[in-house]
Amino acid sequence: MAKAIRFFELNTGAKIPSVGLGTWQSSPGVVGEAVALAVKGGYRHIDCAEIYENQKEIGTVLKKLFDDGVVKREDLWITSKLWCNSHAPEDVPESLNRTLQDLHLDYLDLFLVHWPVSMKKGSVGFEPENLTQPDIPSTWKAMEALYDSGKARAIGVSNFSVKKLGDLLAVARVPPAVNQVESHPVWQQHKLHEFCKSKGIHITGYSPLGSPGTGSIKTEVLKNPVLSKVAEKLSKSPAQVALRWGLQMGHSILPKSTNEARIKENFDVFDWSIPEDLFAKFSEIEQERLIKGTGFVHETLGAYKNIEELWDGEL
Repeated sequence: MAKAIRFFELNTGAKIPSVGLGTWQSSPGVVGEAVALAVKGGYRHIDCAEIYENQKEIGTVLKKLFDDGVVKREDLWITSKLWCNSHAPEDVPESLNRTLQDLHLDYLDLFLVHWPVSMKKGSVGFEPENLTQPDIPSTWKAMEALYDSGKARAIGVSNFSVKKLGDLLAVARVPPAVNQVESHPVWQQHKLHEFCKSKGIHITGYSPLGSPGTGSIKTEVLKNPVLSKVAEKLSKSPAQVALRWGLQMGHSILPKSTNEARIKENFDVFDWSIPEDLFAKFSEIEQERLIKGTGFVHETLGAYKNIEELWDGEL
């Protein structure tokens, strides 16, 4: 069987690798080794964010990989994200510059607005008093300037609903290339998928394996009976089936692991596919969002009184 396409083309013309290494919740002291293993194993996309507090370690490893000739800068796709406390237009370029410095890079392949949520400049943590009213059009204008400068070769958003994407598209000079969102068989987001497809916005799925060990049995993606049956029929692991589902939806995916065997297993998703009859069974899975963003809502502070407002009812 021919190898599946390993890239998706964005509305900028750039090609984003279809599988990347997620680094959220990867501890300092461990994340660097995971990045090195992933790149040496064929991964070409590393997903970062300032709020993950591990970019300096990732940057040290990237520099060594480049210096040692393991990979060239232009062969890697590096994504990072603007945190909520840097939404003011003057703070956006400062945030990118900090990230570039931490990662030892001259440019990012993709820079995302991490959440449609704004916090006071310099604030730390998720205390309600940190929340402020976001001005996404002003933030996006500053993102567009970074795109113009070449320091961010593509720009996009993360955790944006259909409505928030529509509102942004109405004012954007440069449309978002990517919306990075939670996406896996227990949270398939078909409405968002169809909207993004119609607007030429690529979806990158984070937490494509769910959040193993944190949910109820109902929401444990890798223990879902439909997934387990498909995995058994295809002689694949449930994780591989969950990841392959994302690729066949047309999404790039960001499995996170610091375990060498799982990093390799998560990349073995290209030379096989889920047949149509088995793929159809995923529609039977009960849906539930796992990453709800409860720390961004408050009855009186910030922009969103509850999670229904944060997600515009997409729950």
